[in-house]
Amino acid sequence: MIVFESVTHRYEHGGRDALDGVALRFEAGELVAIVGANASGKSTLAKLTDALLLPSEGRVTVDGLDTADPASLWEVRSRVGVVFQDPDDQIVGTVVEEDCAFGPENLGLASSDIRARVDAALAAVGLTGLERREPHLLSEGQKQRLAVAGALAMSPHYLVMDEPTAMLDPPGRRAVLAIARSLASDRGHGVLLITHDAAALAVADRVVGLVAGRVAFEGTAQQLLADEALLDELGLELPPAGRVAASLRRAGVAVPMLALDADALAVALWP
Repeated sequence: MIVFESVTHRYEHGGRDALDGVALRFEAGELVAIVGANASGKSTLAKLTDALLLPSEGRVTVDGLDTADPASLWEVRSRVGVVFQDPDDQIVGTVVEEDCAFGPENLGLASSDIRARVDAALAAVGLTGLERREPHLLSEGQKQRLAVAGALAMSPHYLVMDEPTAMLDPPGRRAVLAIARSLASDRGHGVLLITHDAAALAVADRVVGLVAGRVAFEGTAQQLLADEALLDELGLELPPAGRVAASLRRAGVAVPMLALDADALAVALWP
């Protein structure tokens, strides 16, 4: 479990708090979407999970390990993998399998263990068969999946994905969100999905909304989607299919709150 205990973080003495008194818990096997407008504190929260940043006040623990304890740093970072928005910032190998193996090699694992981790990670993100492909020949969606695979090869308990769909087309976004959902529900990872994408709410078990560094909402996606004023405050704009679904609900048509893409809307209207 990742626990934020009254966490405040400021980037300079006397500056505005990027996070202000945040208290949250994130469980293994749970997919939590973290949403909010620019400068709401989302990326700061992501970096606090694995000690890329430390709290100015309060405490962050990962499975009971204090991220501010230097003796726990290695173990914390082995338990929490982070995938950032631009996969090119994380890709270091000349071919796919070498990039995926980079982390396990730095752990000093045996070759057989590295091979097993790489094969399992690439299979989890649908890149089996592309082991010898050069990363610059991959699509943006495939690069993002490779970044996820590199994190998974480290066998983390938790995976933090910071705006992983921001640079992707709709098919790429759907693929990455499906992987995030599978990692939580099928493989038991705790997944924190930092996102501006309202469509991502459809895969979340729980949603946390940040406004100016404070928790303004914590609940289900359905509860958030029913509050148009709060959606606006959090900087979330429904995708076109979601806006059509909302219009249909106002007209009395029974369309689920989570019908946020064209496929889900079509199934709702013509089951």
